[in-house]
Parts: sequence; C-alpha cells; structure tokens
Amino acid sequence: MEGCSAPPGRRRSRIAAIGNNGLKIVLAPDSFKGSATAAQVCEALQTGLRRVFVDAEILCVPMADGGEGTVQSLVDATGGRFCPADVSGPLGDPVQARYGVLGDGETAVIEMAAASGLTLVPEERRDPRLTSTRGTGELVLAAVNGGCRKLVIGIGGSATNDGGAGMAQALGVSLTDDDGNELPPGGLALQRLAHIDVSGFDARLTDFDVLVACDVDNPLCGPNGASAVYGPQKGATPEMARQLDGALANYADVLRRGIGKDVTGLPGAGAAGGLGAGLVVFLDADLRPGVDIVMEAVGLQESLRGAHLVITGEGAIDAQTAHGKTISGVAKAAKLQGIPVIAVTGMIGDGAESVYGVGVDAVWSIVDRPMSLAFAVHNHRVLLAQAGERIARMLMIHL
Repeated sequence: MEGCSAPPGRRRSRIAAIGNNGLKIVLAPDSFKGSATAAQVCEALQTGLRRVFVDAEILCVPMADGGEGTVQSLVDATGGRFCPADVSGPLGDPVQARYGVLGDGETAVIEMAAASGLTLVPEERRDPRLTSTRGTGELVLAAVNGGCRKLVIGIGGSATNDGGAGMAQALGVSLTDDDGNELPPGGLALQRLAHIDVSGFDARLTDFDVLVACDVDNPLCGPNGASAVYGPQKGATPEMARQLDGALANYADVLRRGIGKDVTGLPGAGAAGGLGAGLVVFLDADLRPGVDIVMEAVGLQESLRGAHLVITGEGAIDAQTAHGKTISGVAKAAKLQGIPVIAVTGMIGDGAESVYGVGVDAVWSIVDRPMSLAFAVHNHRVLLAQAGERIARMLMIHL
C-alpha cells in the first residue's frame, strides 16, 4: 500500500522495490531443441513470472544463433510468415521445405538444413561425395520469386560437401568438365571441374543483400577444412575425405582462374561443406556470427533498453555455450547496458561455468527433481513455468 514501509529488520530487494508497475523483464531464449521453440519457451517462462510479477512489463524476443530454429525465431519475433517450397533434397529426392519472410515483407530467412540437411538423408545412404546443395539454391529462388530482396541464411547441419556448387547450378551457373559436360551433383564431381560460366546466373540476385549465419572459421581445404573436419560426420571415410578435399581444392582453383575470386584463405569458407565459399563467390554474401545477425534482425538492443533483468536460455549449457551461441550473444548485449542475466536450461553440462565469463550472472535448471529426458521434453511447459515462478520469487527475497 502507498506510504507503507517494510517491517523493521526487513529490506526489500531492488527488484521488489521497483514494483510490478515499473519492472521490465526481457525474455530472449533460444529454442530447447526437440522440445520447444524459442517462442514457446518465452510463453512458458512468462506464465510463471506473471504468478509473482502480475503487472510487470515482460517483453518476449525469441532468439537463435543461425542453427536449427532460426527461421522460427525470426518469424515469431518479427510477426512474419512461412512460405512452403518443394525442392530437391541432398540426394535429389523431392523435399517439402519452407522459408520465412520477416515482418518487413522483403527479408527471407532460410535454414539450408531444410533443403540440404543431414537429417534428410537416412544413415545408410549418407555419402558426401554425392550430396548436393541444389535444394538450397531452389529455396533462394523461391524467395526471389516471392518478392523478397534480402536474405538471411543459416548454414548449419548440412549433409553436403560440394562447396555450394549445387546451389550455384540451381541459380543458373554452369559448371563443366574439359569436354563441356555439365557436372553431376555431389562434391566428388568437382575433381573434374574445368570451366565456370555465370552468364546464365539469375540477374535478380545481383542486387540481393545476403547475410550468412556462420559460426565456424574453417577454411575450404586442408587439415582444418570442410572435408577433413566435417566430412566424417556426413558419412565420409578417411579416403573419401581426402578425395573431397582435393575436389574442393580444384574448385577453388577454377573459381580463382575463372571468375577472379579467391576463397582459399577465407575464414568460414569451409562451413557447411564449403557452402560458405559458394555463397561468398556467387551471392557476394557477408559471413557473420549467427547470433549477431539474429540480434540485429529482431532489434534486441532496442528491446533491452530500460530492462531490469534478462532471462535467456537453451536446452543445454556446457563449455561450447560461451562461444558464439545464443546465450553468450544475449549476455554480452545485456552487459553493455548493465542488465543482469539469468540463463535457464534443461541440462547443465561440463564447462557450463564458462558462461559467467561472457556476462551470465546465474544458471538455472528447469529440472527440479530426478526425471527422464522423455518426461522433461513432454512436460517442458510446466517445468519452464515453474522455473519462471521460482526465479521471480527468488528476486523478491532480501538481498
């Protein structure tokens, strides 16, 4: 009540002193993979927070870092929409994919994994010598045909090792051998690449603004390149990886001689089996950390202004979280404005304490008792809401 003070011997917390009407909390989590989208995480946390902070301003900003869930988060955060597209899968089989259009109506957002991802290839058929990024190029064309003029593309989770050659062919580029034959799909065919003809390249793409979410700095070739580092997880044996590395080296040489672009030393060129290189060469793309692209697209810095607390999170927090993941990006942005940060998670793994070095003040697990993964996934809404309420009640205690 107005005019009342705390009882003798008691001191209210700073959050409590602000009061419900003046409190601003920003929710900026990533998805909990396999369980909840970032928007669903926001909704559940907000439910719990409202049990305590009834009248507080709680702002939901679904986040991502360029990997799985990026399209969903950006569409949710900007009030955008989804567009279906039938494209070629990694092995040429038809795939039903989709891209998002942000709230501005002109920016398309694509996850290459929707068309060329590893999960689209049965384990027994995985062979990066044959898989192609053609479907990713077809998704780009679908966005252009839909009237978009800007593109954000996340390139994690690929099944491919073709340097973006398949994407380029879908966009009108001709890749031929010494006899003038068009190369078939797959990274191994690049061993025979002799000529590149861009005269058929879709002219509408020349003024396209392309941002690529790329969180690795691997070069195209060599011991730290696309084939050696990522080929094995896509089904490559050591001999296959050696062959693919040679094929990408030839590809880079022909690109340099044929169209004057050298990607051999470009950090991130080896991302997604060399798709990073292809996007830079053919679409003049800008490779940037995924979380930075998403933060800019959703206007996170503006949303943080005047906030008293930020709650971020993702399914698991471990030693990798501090290196370019959503939590680290959100925490760094919040610290620039002096805002405390709590990270909510389903699992606290080895090295999770590293997030304290990038601006996280506390890590909070939603797992409050022994439970199976299946139970946690099935009951994520309840667990997240309970975590939100406990965080709110913790903030109300004496400091």
